[in-house]
Amino acid sequence: MQVKQKKPKAKLVGTDGNVFNTLGICAKALRTAGLTEESKEMTEKVFKARSYDEALHIMSEYCQFV
Repeated sequence: MQVKQKKPKAKLVGTDGNVFNTLGICAKALRTAGLTEESKEMTEKVFKARSYDEALHIMSEYCQFV
């Protein structure tokens, strides 16, 4: 499910672009915003992604990249 409220900001500028690092940043942003279930849901979807681009697309559905 896509997050229906305002997406939490995930600061990715200047960070390691490794998919696991990016996932950790996004998951933390969701948990900090009180969206623990969405964090778990996003993580499960990202682990099933077939490419880096697909994983980034999934994360962008949940977080606003800044």
